[in-house]
Amino acid sequence: MDTKELLKKVRKIEIKTRRLSDHIFGGEYHSTFKGRGMTFSEVRQYQFGDDVRNIDWNVTARYNEPFVKVFEEERELTMMLMVDVSGSKFFGTKNQFKEVIVTEIAATLAFSATQNNDKIGLILFSGDIELYIPPKKGRSHVLRIIRELLEFQPKSKDTNVSEAFKFLSNVMKKKAIVFVLSDFIADDYKQNLKIAAGKHDITGIRVYDRYEESIPNLGLVQMEDEETGELMLVNTAAKRVRLDYAKFYLEKVDYFKDSFTKSGSGTIDCRVDESYVKKLLGYFKRRG
Repeated sequence: MDTKELLKKVRKIEIKTRRLSDHIFGGEYHSTFKGRGMTFSEVRQYQFGDDVRNIDWNVTARYNEPFVKVFEEERELTMMLMVDVSGSKFFGTKNQFKEVIVTEIAATLAFSATQNNDKIGLILFSGDIELYIPPKKGRSHVLRIIRELLEFQPKSKDTNVSEAFKFLSNVMKKKAIVFVLSDFIADDYKQNLKIAAGKHDITGIRVYDRYEESIPNLGLVQMEDEETGELMLVNTAAKRVRLDYAKFYLEKVDYFKDSFTKSGSGTIDCRVDESYVKKLLGYFKRRG
């Protein structure tokens, strides 16, 4: 994609997603996530009715009278976008490629955070960590994130969600609001998700196509694995083949939901031919 075409696409996505974040998601994002982080402000003498759990025992011992720690709401938050850029992002049949929907969702979330003067960072992952952009503020920074989502060419086509969560835990020392966008056709990430969720507020957004859920009966079909590039002939007329695939797919979906729920994280399911606007709004309102 040449520079002119890229800038045109970036501008188109900015216009669409910024309008959504300005008129719809800004307030919802604010009410959902603001106030969830508290930072230490000062110590003062204990007053009747104060929570004894906030007593500062070091200061209390020094002055021989009780003092409590005072906390205030964090006014500045950090949002991290973790985006799966493996080979499966190019799948799409009904409406458009998954990568287009993922880019629009990420941009909408980023502009919503910008409205609240929050920082936004980006982690692109496949089988490896492909790119890390440290959190910063501002429109120009969000536009850079959109450009990377549109034109980045990953080195690996595999998916390793577990490694992505491990990287997040290592690189982000302060609490962040984290959105993970992937089809989550993966497993073995439960433990690293649990560790990351102990520090961060994590939401998994599963973006998928309806034709990934089951294989239609089309006879003998040549298929390509989008992550390995392997070509194979598949007899879709065989009921066992269709049942085995459906079972495999449902196992991945169940693993996704079980892993996120047990770690205390949120989930959103978004099919490419459905409105991600309604999905995000419904999620924010449930959590608000």
